[in-house]
Amino acid sequence: MPAQPTPAEQPTESARADLPTQPAQAEQPARSAPDERPAQSVQPAGPAPTGQPAPVVHQPNATTQTPAMPIGATPPGLRKPPPQPPRPPQPAHPGQQGPQQGAVATLAPPSVQPQPQQRPVPNPALLSPVRLGPPNPTPFQLRWPARSVAAGPEVLIGGLVVAVVAAAALPLDRPGIGWPIAGLALVSALLVVLLRMDPERRGTSAVEATCWSVATVALLSVGVFRAAGWLFALCVLGAFGSVALAVGAGRRVPAVFMALLNLPVAGFRALPWVRWGMARARAKEGTSGASRVLASIGLGLLLLVVFGALFASADAAFDRIVRAILPDLSLATPFRWVFVGAVAAWLTFGGAYLLHSPSTIGDGRPRDVRTVRWYEWVVPVGAVLAVFGIFVGVQVAVLFGDRDYVMRTAGLTFADYARKGFWQLLVVTLLTLVVIAVAVRKASRETARDRVLLRVLLGLLSLGALVVVVSALWRMDVYEQAYGFSRLRVLVSAFELWLGGVIVLIMVAGVVPVTRWLPRAAVALWVVTLLGLAVLNPDRFIAEQNVARFANNNTDVWYLSTLSADAAPALDKLPAGARECALSEISRDVHEADDWRGWNIGRAEARRIVPEPVSVSNYPCYRRY
Repeated sequence: MPAQPTPAEQPTESARADLPTQPAQAEQPARSAPDERPAQSVQPAGPAPTGQPAPVVHQPNATTQTPAMPIGATPPGLRKPPPQPPRPPQPAHPGQQGPQQGAVATLAPPSVQPQPQQRPVPNPALLSPVRLGPPNPTPFQLRWPARSVAAGPEVLIGGLVVAVVAAAALPLDRPGIGWPIAGLALVSALLVVLLRMDPERRGTSAVEATCWSVATVALLSVGVFRAAGWLFALCVLGAFGSVALAVGAGRRVPAVFMALLNLPVAGFRALPWVRWGMARARAKEGTSGASRVLASIGLGLLLLVVFGALFASADAAFDRIVRAILPDLSLATPFRWVFVGAVAAWLTFGGAYLLHSPSTIGDGRPRDVRTVRWYEWVVPVGAVLAVFGIFVGVQVAVLFGDRDYVMRTAGLTFADYARKGFWQLLVVTLLTLVVIAVAVRKASRETARDRVLLRVLLGLLSLGALVVVVSALWRMDVYEQAYGFSRLRVLVSAFELWLGGVIVLIMVAGVVPVTRWLPRAAVALWVVTLLGLAVLNPDRFIAEQNVARFANNNTDVWYLSTLSADAAPALDKLPAGARECALSEISRDVHEADDWRGWNIGRAEARRIVPEPVSVSNYPCYRRY
């Protein structure tokens, strides 16, 4: 058994009084807070026994003191440890079982449990592969941003009116008066949208948009006067380009080409724009307001059908008018109405979207390029110009050769003579345009000498190209005098004239410092060329020229029978046999009268000349080659 301490080794009453009343708290360092002061050594009240060391008082280090916390509190971020049983008192010296009588009772300071180091919270933006926030705009969005959230009421009403007018008036199978009516409705709706906009937000001016709109209606009006399908198809394409330039804001050459693509693409981009506009109108007017409008439209149509049927059954003249106005109803008629109305509304919404959110694709500021010194571009341009001049000077007889030149040249036919002229024109024109574009972009124009030299050399090069244009037209005339006129030959001649006009515009642009109007001016010149062809009435012109050659037995009557109804007045002058052959196809085409949508002056005149189908007699009406 361990030896019991002697009475001298036990603490006195005063020492017991100075001891902590709750030894468990002093003996449980885990419960003590880190900032709790450690207990000091307690000295007995009486004098220390002889031979014992002086009492040692443990002072806490001032540098390790922390703010005071309530006893038993748990620091933040640490779990509260479980309670531990009190430890028995340790002997003061080795070999002793307890404190000796008269010795100082020393309490061990509470041990502070080290706090675990808190790991920093990582940034989710650095760990996530998906970029937080709105994405960067694409180059397409930068060039064509959506500046309007929802379509206005003028856009919605205009699209609905254009769809109804086009579905009711537009004939798809032939030219007629319905085409300019539908075109007039389209450009009028777009002009209303443009005029209701803020002038500062317009991508194109009202005057320029009006000019292109007039050109659109003029091109579509060709279907009222001319029955030639090939000519009217070119005019419809030209009208589409005119509408695209009326709502487009581009001025550079790439922007003019992109305008033809922007209009159909804008029709798709306008779908959510129109949907939000309809939602806004419905929220403003209410569902009941939209229902009332639809109910009123339905009631009006019902009354129109009822009263129209009653009046038509009561009077024969009124019945003929109704039959002339209403189209032939069939199973395909509703599908045609829906298709034509949807296309017309699509073009209207796309054009209105371009007016509110203009596209700058292809119309940005050109990149700065390094200019070259004057001798660096004069040498190649001068070499091309010298070769061009030598070729024109040596080949004068070839460029302006007549019928006798073709006949005395071995291995040369009129067809080869004309085709070479056309390809020469095309190659020389492309060469001229490329050389001019590169020279204008690369040549330095810092001094007056550089500017004068650039204009003189490029002007001479353009004059050489004009010489080739005149030569090609001369060759085509020689070819037509030998073999007669045809649609392709007339169209090639018109195209050559247009290219010559473009070269003249380039020469004018070299004198006038403003060149941003040049691409649109070239398109306007093509519109004028098409309108000039319509005034010429090419099918009738071809028929008149070939009828005049009939006396020399050098006319292809079968080819004349493939012309449109515009050629009927000229073909009526052919002798018997050839007349029936030339008018046989035309008489079958115009036998049935047109309704008001497809009314055409050319077909009406042909119907007067051949009211009944013409039968071919013993005349050989077939292709001879």
